Amino acid sequence: MTKLKVAMIGLGMAAGHHARSLLDLSDRVECVAAFSQTAARREAFAAQFPAIPTSGDLDAIFADKSIEAVLILTPPSSHLELVQRAAAAGKHILLEKPLDISWERSEAIATAAKDAGVLLGMVLQNRFRAAALKLDEIVKSGRLGELVEASAAIRNWRPQSYYDVEGRGTMARDGGGVLLTQGIHTIDLLLSYAGTPKDVSSFVRTSPIHRMETEDLVAACFSFENGAIGTLNATTSAYPGLPERVELLGTKGSAVIIGDRLDAAFMDGTTETVSNENTGSGAGADPMAFGHSNHRALIANFIDAVQNKAPLRVDGDDALKAHRFIGEILKASR
Repeated sequence: MTKLKVAMIGLGMAAGHHARSLLDLSDRVECVAAFSQTAARREAFAAQFPAIPTSGDLDAIFADKSIEAVLILTPPSSHLELVQRAAAAGKHILLEKPLDISWERSEAIATAAKDAGVLLGMVLQNRFRAAALKLDEIVKSGRLGELVEASAAIRNWRPQSYYDVEGRGTMARDGGGVLLTQGIHTIDLLLSYAGTPKDVSSFVRTSPIHRMETEDLVAACFSFENGAIGTLNATTSAYPGLPERVELLGTKGSAVIIGDRLDAAFMDGTTETVSNENTGSGAGADPMAFGHSNHRALIANFIDAVQNKAPLRVDGDDALKAHRFIGEILKASR
């Protein structure tokens, strides 16, 4: 099969995991350009990944008809315009979370991709953890029975130096704080298992630990359409950083994900355990302190979707659900 030709747009913090994944998948995909408008970033990337050509010409990437897809890895505030250009050029899109900095811009991204008939995949790579995949299978099989509670906790640590980077943690660049930047991964997982939340109540704060515009501490409670209830705690103030946690309680058993480990127990006496504890979590001071295997699986799924019309495991509509819930949490606090 012909290799899928792609380009990377943006060479910031997340670029390394994407580059490693693309190189791992080099029998299926070829990255023909890695763009940054900053020469220093291009040089640093080229030194680390000499097999991937760098580019400072964004117009040439969009004009190149041989490039079938782009990976957009730039700050959230730039996403809408880049997605619109990619969609207009007929290129499929793999977009780093979140969609954008506001609901209106995020919705416009989903609409642009649909109107152009191009795929919009989202980089919410936690869906591809072995524990998460197994729990998805358990929920869909009905082994937990009817859900009565579905809760999540994201207790990360970020030092002040993280927020001292220009624009980080601001509405103008990031569109929000812990919910949209860190928590969206676990929120996406929770909603994929439990459905649509409603009746949201919340407390949203900026703790004295950080100097920043947006929130770093959130506690919320809510119900779901099936009548289940749930809670969400999200923070970047939990030193030194704890693994994320998702808990599902059902009428036939319970299941808990802590980081990369799943433990499920059922009333019929059976259990399930999935553990892959050596990949790191990114919950601490280094947000990228985890392996790239989940990114590789996500990109492989994206390639399958483009070339073989396989379903995307996580797409723009999934991201919109998470954005909507985050908006409701913030609104309830106000």
